[in-house]
Amino acid sequence: MPERSTGSTVPRRQLGRYLRDLRNQARLTVRAAAQELEWSEAKMWRIETGQTSLRSHDAETMCKVYGASPDITRALMGLAKETKSCGWWHSYGDVIPEGFDVYIGLEEAATSLDSYEAELVPGLLQTEAYARAVVREHNPHNTDEEIEQRVQLRIERQTLLTRAASPPTLRLVLNEAILHRTVAGPAVMAEQLRRLGDVAEWHNVVIRVVPFAAGLHRGALSGPFVILRFPVLGDGTDSEPPTVYADGYTGCLYLDKPKEVEAFADAFDSIWKTALDEHASRRLIYDMARKHEQL
Repeated sequence: MPERSTGSTVPRRQLGRYLRDLRNQARLTVRAAAQELEWSEAKMWRIETGQTSLRSHDAETMCKVYGASPDITRALMGLAKETKSCGWWHSYGDVIPEGFDVYIGLEEAATSLDSYEAELVPGLLQTEAYARAVVREHNPHNTDEEIEQRVQLRIERQTLLTRAASPPTLRLVLNEAILHRTVAGPAVMAEQLRRLGDVAEWHNVVIRVVPFAAGLHRGALSGPFVILRFPVLGDGTDSEPPTVYADGYTGCLYLDKPKEVEAFADAFDSIWKTALDEHASRRLIYDMARKHEQL
């Protein structure tokens, strides 16, 4: 009898991706890996395509066969435990090594990102100086070397929007407060806002600003979030279910139930319509950049 799929599809699919990559790095075919693990090829396929949950012990066994490092093994064992969760909180960050990030995997696979930000410029569009200030504030006990590693990882992520092969589209709505909040001084803030204005002219990026004059709007109730959508297969079905990501102070929430995604999509549509249009938003961004330059 086939194994039942339980819980959120997000951790299952992410775990499958990482295990497939590890198998390929070990230069093992599906058949060879299945023989080594004493499993069927069908079971291997279900695991690697995220069709089934996985016990942490099985994840550990696969990691040993593939020669994964202890850090990666612990991370994938933690991710395996999450494959059985109905609602998934990414709460095991302390065991995840630098560079292993579930959200980055989702972001790389997405064809479109709809994002609302209330307090800060999102990482995909941060300048290095702005990113350094944010990372340092969020990780006050890290060494300078650790801060720089985190900053460079964030900067490397940004190539996603300019990659040659099918870069995703980004629709971003910013709360006007982001333009006023000085991060790392007026010069850094002016540079950051000018970057926003420049990026807003890219063919695959649209940025809007919700002005203070809009008053109460849906974003004030929802908080910041990103809706990720993925490629459509030949039969018209999604290769992966749309997923909502909300970054919290101590953990990250991933939602992929249709009603949850629909609720956030409705919220984004409302926020988008409340915001200034693209041209007015870009003018406001550049106006605020000039004001910071004059401080």
